Amino acid sequence: MYATERHEAIERQLSQDGRVSVVSLARSFGVTTETIRRDLDAMERSGALRRVHGGAVSAERGSTSETAVTDRDQVRGAEKLQIARRALEAIADGFRGSVYIDAGTTTAALARELGAHLRERGARAEVVTHSVPVAFELGARSDVPVTIIGGRVRGLTAAAVGSQTVRAIEQLRPDVAFLGTNGLSAEFGLSTPDPDEAAVKRAIVSAARRVVVLADASKIGDEFLVRFAGIDEVDVIVTDAPVPVSVADTAAAADVEVWTA
Repeated sequence: MYATERHEAIERQLSQDGRVSVVSLARSFGVTTETIRRDLDAMERSGALRRVHGGAVSAERGSTSETAVTDRDQVRGAEKLQIARRALEAIADGFRGSVYIDAGTTTAALARELGAHLRERGARAEVVTHSVPVAFELGARSDVPVTIIGGRVRGLTAAAVGSQTVRAIEQLRPDVAFLGTNGLSAEFGLSTPDPDEAAVKRAIVSAARRVVVLADASKIGDEFLVRFAGIDEVDVIVTDAPVPVSVADTAAAADVEVWTA
């Protein structure tokens, strides 16, 4: 395969997944990692992508870039559903308790699956959320009670944010929290582009007895402007592909479980 063909294939993968890995590309193309690094360096010089540790991301993805929830809902839908179903295994047979569901498209997928999971497990859950889509999804049902926390609704994420929202979460002690993230790396932890979103997520992590993070493979290795938790502050990470060794080692050292959907 010529370099131009590799570059075109890399651009297609970036368009689909938002991120590429040096190791996986080398394996896919049957070339050395040094060849892939030269490819990525050349593509970065041409403005086609942005280099990050271990690979590259789309040129548009800076530490403050953020896609609207309506656009993200159309991306990696099958993977998000797999992650949601795997994450729900944190709710065991006969569970009776409270669940907090964070804003995000993967957590919204979890909300859609929650009722069926509870019935299968003979479980019951009181749900709290600050996400308008999650509240809308569950509020239309009679089998899963839901309380929505108020605040200023941020258009990009359709979620309540601000001091009112944070104070309300600080008064809670949910048994399980299902948390989304924009980025997750061994070095920086969990991060998001917006400070208000980060403050809400930080409050959820502090409040919950158990924190389950849902992050598809495109999020792993990414770092955004605001860190809201370290890997050692959560209990379970659920993703759809094997995580890098650095993340796996950091999680293992902190006794954090990594589940692959």
